[in-house]
Amino acid sequence: MAEKLVVVSDMWGAKKGLWITSYLGYLQQYFDITYYNIQQLANIEVNVNSEKNLHAAFINGGIDTAVAHLIKREKEPCHYLAFSTGGTIAWKANLLGLPMKSLYVVSATRIRMENKKPNIPITLVYGEKETRIPPKEWFNRLEIDKEIIPNFGHGLYADEKIIKKICIDLLSIVTTKLNQIKKGRVLKLRNCL
Repeated sequence: MAEKLVVVSDMWGAKKGLWITSYLGYLQQYFDITYYNIQQLANIEVNVNSEKNLHAAFINGGIDTAVAHLIKREKEPCHYLAFSTGGTIAWKANLLGLPMKSLYVVSATRIRMENKKPNIPITLVYGEKETRIPPKEWFNRLEIDKEIIPNFGHGLYADEKIIKKICIDLLSIVTTKLNQIKKGRVLKLRNCL
């Protein structure tokens, strides 16, 4: 049975998210995928779909609404892949009890407001040209690493090269864990003989 992967969109959801089909197309071969459009999770409907209006809607209650809905919908621990504001939503949801096996977050700048980190394997990826990466002190205080990809900005997750890199990273997380489980079973069997 395939591992479950929950994919949490950026603030645009499916509206500017044609890139998400590349992730889903590649990863569906290896994972049982559930996709969440965070505009829907947050019950956001803005008259003028501008970046400023969407951002304000998420800051003024949308993030908290999306967190609550994600917690209600997902009950079993699984892997999470989240983009931008979706990363902040997944992070906060875990801290409030959403079970996770791992969290892979790309371009989540608002997590810099958090004072705690999830107690699971976390991968944080940012583009070198991102202007709102959490400060070095934040990473040091939370004892967490980040990966900076040269020559990219906030929207790096929509680039085909980065999509392939992230998909390979996710597969290596799962295959490493499966190999550890298999090795553990072999050792137990050998000890029983």
